[in-house]
Amino acid sequence: MPSMSPENEITFRRITSENVSEVCELSETLSPTQRAVVADNGVSIAEGFCSDAAWFRAVYLDETLVGFVMVNDGDEWDDGIDCDGPYLWRLMIAGPHQGAGVGRRVVEMVKQRLRRRGYATLYTSYGLGEGSPEGFYRRLGFVPTGGFFGDEVEVCATL
Repeated sequence: MPSMSPENEITFRRITSENVSEVCELSETLSPTQRAVVADNGVSIAEGFCSDAAWFRAVYLDETLVGFVMVNDGDEWDDGIDCDGPYLWRLMIAGPHQGAGVGRRVVEMVKQRLRRRGYATLYTSYGLGEGSPEGFYRRLGFVPTGGFFGDEVEVCATL
């Protein structure tokens, strides 16, 4: 299992012509089970560029690209995201960096960013079954709302 210390810095960086290919290729580091339940980063980036409500970034651990994150601020229902606040639309951590706390720190950073902007709740959703991130989100304080996004369980966390 990879290790990460508190001294490691996680940063969010814009997707640019210089890093877009590498961000897209990160999807290939996922297991087949995960690839079945996690949208490809290339698709996510395209959706992000087509949305006025999307904030999306490459995730770096120090100077190493390790993931992708995208949040919908909840203001544009044209994206098919109809909830009462910001929605963690995509979170992808490269296979070799999973299990080290990177995803947890990314979610905490997103929560902190949203708190500073005055939000009180963060929503997301996930499918159930093999490869589901349900346990990950529950450990981070997300609880089911009783709602669904398509066939995915809607959950929320207090910021």
